[in-house]
Amino acid sequence: MRLVCSICGKTYDEPVQRCECGEPVEFEPFNAEPYIGKTAWERFWDFWPVEPALELSLGEGDTPLVRSGLGEEFGVRLHLKNETVNPTWSFKDRGTFLAMSYALRASYRAVGTVSTGNMAASVSAYASRFGLEAKILVSESAGDEKLKAVSVYGGDVIRVRGDYGKLYFESLKLGKRLGVYFINSDNPFRIEGYKGIAFEIAEELTPDYVLIPTSSGGLFRGIAKGFIELYESGLIEELPRLIAVQAEGCSPICRAFKGGKERIERFDNPKTIAKAIANPYPPSGNAVLKLLREFGWGCVSVSDGEILDAQRKLAREGLFVQPASATGVAALRKLSLPEGAKVVSILTGSGLRTLRNAPAGEVRECPLERLEGCLG
Repeated sequence: MRLVCSICGKTYDEPVQRCECGEPVEFEPFNAEPYIGKTAWERFWDFWPVEPALELSLGEGDTPLVRSGLGEEFGVRLHLKNETVNPTWSFKDRGTFLAMSYALRASYRAVGTVSTGNMAASVSAYASRFGLEAKILVSESAGDEKLKAVSVYGGDVIRVRGDYGKLYFESLKLGKRLGVYFINSDNPFRIEGYKGIAFEIAEELTPDYVLIPTSSGGLFRGIAKGFIELYESGLIEELPRLIAVQAEGCSPICRAFKGGKERIERFDNPKTIAKAIANPYPPSGNAVLKLLREFGWGCVSVSDGEILDAQRKLAREGLFVQPASATGVAALRKLSLPEGAKVVSILTGSGLRTLRNAPAGEVRECPLERLEGCLG
């Protein structure tokens, strides 16, 4: 399969990661039929650009689509795609697994990523599973507690002093020179892995809207590509309306979209509780912006207060998610959706990695001899 630039349209026959124009590339659309199979990897076998290494899967994908009562306030039928149950607790595992499958078949001995959170843990875990070295590049501000969840898998974790924004591009250059395959946020195989979210949703539901927490833009592009391929393959009758959701304190895509601009600009001084989606200059930002305009989709930003409120409400339904995951539900208050609309919100990652800022409930003290009264 050929790769094509998401912006200028230039095509490549070799597995590059970015176009000469600086924008991300992706595989040309797949037109195929699904099979009967146990996993999404098997059911949608002909939709992947590389044969998935099923024997090394950790059970990523095939996550629950949970009906939620939180949509009643807004008159919509809300479902939650719970990506927190993936092996390392986030949607990143889908893209990591497919990219690892490619790295293994291409005979790489080492893989890497630039991340301080979910993606770092995912790449570190799957590198160990695949028997590959892992080079995890993090910013100098990354906390020791967070890095424990990454280094425990045995990867080589490197704190890099300097401009973290430049590290993404520098890693691709050095990786090519040193033989390290970097699986960064919008790696083309990673985008393909995220298509599985769209495939699984379509197996259970025909949504009218899909709310997607958006940072680098890779997840949005992957879900969009999945639905587009289903539509062009004649497997769904119409596309849902996709909504990119960002935090107000770091919303470069929404700002450009609302301002009618063709390209994103760096978001200065980002500040938000939703650290997982606080990318001030997202590498797939222009590609997401193009999709929003081409298909008439939308972009919504939400405040930290709205995010924390949504996080608390999701916890009351038994789903403890990181603040970034709650942005989709928070966005419902900003959207005027038709009565009875079928809405899916993507829960991207678990709250167990963000305990420091998690909302806490009341904890009472009670002596044993007075326990009956405390329980009454």
